[in-house]
Parts: sequence; structure tokens; C-alpha cells
Amino acid sequence: MNKIREHATGLSRRAAIYAALAATSAKQAAAQDVDWPSRPVRVIVPWPPGGTADSVARLLFAETSQRTRQQFVVDNRAGATGMIGSGYAASQPADGYTILYGTTPLSTSVLFPQLTFDPVRDLVPVFQAITVPQLLLMHPCVQAKSVREVIADAKARPGTQNWASAGSGGVQHLALELFARRAGIHVNHIPYRGGGPATNDLLAGQVQYYWGNADTAISFVTERRLKALCHTGATQLASLPDLPPLSDTLPGFETYEWNGLFLPTGTPRAIVLRLNAMLNETLAAPHVAERLRSLDLQARANTPEQFATFFRDQSTRWNGFIKQAGIRLE
Repeated sequence: MNKIREHATGLSRRAAIYAALAATSAKQAAAQDVDWPSRPVRVIVPWPPGGTADSVARLLFAETSQRTRQQFVVDNRAGATGMIGSGYAASQPADGYTILYGTTPLSTSVLFPQLTFDPVRDLVPVFQAITVPQLLLMHPCVQAKSVREVIADAKARPGTQNWASAGSGGVQHLALELFARRAGIHVNHIPYRGGGPATNDLLAGQVQYYWGNADTAISFVTERRLKALCHTGATQLASLPDLPPLSDTLPGFETYEWNGLFLPTGTPRAIVLRLNAMLNETLAAPHVAERLRSLDLQARANTPEQFATFFRDQSTRWNGFIKQAGIRLE
């Protein structure tokens, strides 16, 4: 009886492996066979030039253009925390010639009741480009030497700490709200129109604290113009290996800014697979991988299904937290 079971189990395992290989081969064939792109492709970045999303999109698609010998043209359409450009991309023909380089606010759609599109319904996740943790940054005049000391000060003097964010509804704002609730403190949220102005006021001492994305904040820390107490990731940062994760103080605390590629719903599956395969190849290029690593931007090969699961989980997490906390745009 045991031999029969073992034999049957072996057959089922082999069948599963063969089925997986066949499915992978079919996907690869579909990705290779589709006649796309045959003309220039627009890449909508819903943020201004110069930020993380714009810089990474240009890095990835410069390499992709070179590899495919077809133009991928970055088109910046900023406004409304990324929703203007995202809505525009979602409304375009589902033919593969308009790509959205989407960002974290797509998973916080409950904050935008006037949206003319539904990110989950109207966009197809294709490829997760990067994730980047935040750093808890402080002006050098702040005396705290640990997260616990920051929390203790906030409890002793409630409502006196001023914390900047790059804007209401962004992941930095949500990270602050989550941190305050987990720590049991009350602080003042000061939203800015972008990370640049927030960083400038932190450097000038107008605010004391700021959640800054690792890639743009690390240089200020290494130059000792700002202090960092922790990061919100799960793994060690290459540029600041001694900086502890916030989860050491608040177990399970993890937040990330993320970027990823989307196409309008209805785009042929073969184009989705082709674009995913192209970006995985781009990500594997040594100079691309090294550039991302040098900025502490986390990236790895992934499938449309994996990114869809990540996007769905992030949307469930953040929209649920926003409703529970009663967060509204300021």
C-alpha cells in the first residue's frame, strides 16, 4: 500500500513539474511571438522629473530601448498625488502603447473619493520595478539617540514634535500615522508638496523629523547633514549597514515605497507577458542592477501574477488602515 502511495505521489509530483514547465514554456513562447512593440511606446510617470519614480523609470527604459531597438518615451504627467497621470494612462487604448509607471498611492485609492477610475479594475499589474524603505530622519539638533527616546519624548511632551511628509496620502504620511498609532504618541504632521521641500525644511530646522525614502536620504546622512535612527525595511541597507530596522523597536513594522508597471485592462495577455519578460531582462543587466543596489532600491525578477498579488495585498492593507484610522487628505 505504501509503495502504491509513493508511486502515485511521485507521478503527481512529476506531473505538476511537467505542467509548470509547460506553462512556463507557453508563456515564454507567447511573449516572444507577439508583434509588439512595432512603434514608440509612451511610459506615463505620474510625478515630476527628478524624483525616484522618474529616475528609475528612465534608467529601466533607456536600457529596454537599447535592447529592443524601439523607443520607450517617458511622459511626466504629475498632480493629485500621482492620480492625474495614472487616470490618464488607465483611459488609454489597451494596445500596449501606453504604459503606466505606477507608484504607492495606487494602493491608497480610498483617499481619493473623486477618482474617475478604479486602480484595481482598470489597470493590469505587469512588473514590480522596485521597493524602497524609509529612513527616520532628524535634524542634527535633536538629541534623541534611539527610536525609544523619540517615543519617550513624544509621550512626555505630546503635540510638540513636528514631522514632515512629502504630501498627504503618500507612503511617508501613512508610515508616520502607523508609527504614531503603534507607539501610542501624538505628533504634528506637516505635509509638503514633494520630498524636496520637506527635506529642505528639515535641513533648516523648521521641522524635527521626516520619513525620507532611502535612495534620496542616504547622502544627507553620510554627509552628516541629517541623522537617521532606523529604517522601515526587513533587510540590512547596503549603504548604512549599521542602521537598525524599526521592527527592532516595533515588531513587524515594515513599510515601503514601491514602483511598478501597469497596462490598461483589456491589453492582450501576450503583450503583458512580453513587457514583463523585457523588464526582467533589463533588471538583470549588470549596470542596471548595480545602480539600483547603490541606491538601496530593492528589485528582483517577478511575474505579473506575483506583482498582482503584491498590489492586491498592499491595497487591502493601506485602504483598510486608512479607513480604520480615519485618515483624510489635508
